[in-house]
Amino acid sequence: MKSVLKSLVNSIFLVLFIIFSSSTPLVLAQCEAETKTNGCHNYRESMKLKIIAIVAILLSSMIGVCLPLFSGQFPSLKPDRDLFTIVKAFASGVILATGYMHVLPDSFNDLMSGCLPENPWRKFPFTTFVAMLSAVLTLMVDSFAMSVYKKRCGKALMVDANNGGGLENTNVVPIDNFEHGHSHSLEMNDDVSSQLLRHRVITQVLELGIVVHSVVIGLAMGASGNQCTIRSLIAALCFHQMFEGMGLGGCILQAEYEIKMKAIMVFFFSATTPLGIVLGIGLSKVYSETSPTSLMVVGLLNACSAGLLNYMALVDLLAADFLGPKLQTNMKLQAWSYVAVLLGAGFMSLMAKWA
Repeated sequence: MKSVLKSLVNSIFLVLFIIFSSSTPLVLAQCEAETKTNGCHNYRESMKLKIIAIVAILLSSMIGVCLPLFSGQFPSLKPDRDLFTIVKAFASGVILATGYMHVLPDSFNDLMSGCLPENPWRKFPFTTFVAMLSAVLTLMVDSFAMSVYKKRCGKALMVDANNGGGLENTNVVPIDNFEHGHSHSLEMNDDVSSQLLRHRVITQVLELGIVVHSVVIGLAMGASGNQCTIRSLIAALCFHQMFEGMGLGGCILQAEYEIKMKAIMVFFFSATTPLGIVLGIGLSKVYSETSPTSLMVVGLLNACSAGLLNYMALVDLLAADFLGPKLQTNMKLQAWSYVAVLLGAGFMSLMAKWA
């Protein structure tokens, strides 16, 4: 898990480095920008709105991701309760719509822009190609992480079984029954450990996709000088981050991390969009949303994030829950969960009108 977290941190810094290094020559490769209007381009007003955005998005992100973590104070919101399942389904719908309705269209707009050369950018669908590769890569990370763990865990269990697990035979329990019970206990422990590891892998990979997307949208807002756009984005992104954080917070809760690890993951999710805004403000002199280099970098990053988020939402969140024993044996809960998914996806799709 430490190696996965280290990869997450390295990926964040790599994204920031790519954007920073690619933005320095942007003034030399400008595409003709849209004509500025006097009513919507005011440096002082836009800077005030950006500061408000940093505080508001930070608070809404923290509230969203922390709400599930404090659900232990409310018995009805514990992970084994029906209400938690419905809330998680709603948040999974939000994450699914984020990938399809927000990130993927942004990548299409960037990589199919008229500011890029027609060959090869408008001759080949790079957005869907990169998103497909990202989904397959996510599957590989998910699969290999589980395989490595099961291999190591299997060896440990074999050693434990050969040593008798520290237990001794007694005259009360027959040897056959003892061996059967011991084997069954090992299998149960293995299943619980495998499920816990799966929740942890899901949580960290999901956060990686969200963090990449958050940096990109924060950078775009910070570099923008259009106060009319920024004003409408603040409310939309606050709702966006809050509900997306609820989905991530539910995964963190199921992963059963220690307090330190939970705090680290909450910090990364909450701080990345404000950090992107600050970075965009710093690069606003040389950063241009319509420059070819910027369009390529941001478009490819969005495509990667879209593939990752779509895979995680469909396979690791929705399919894992709806095809699991809890929902398969409770048709009423399954129906309400579907309603929650549609509400979450529909609400976040509506947000695409503004953000």
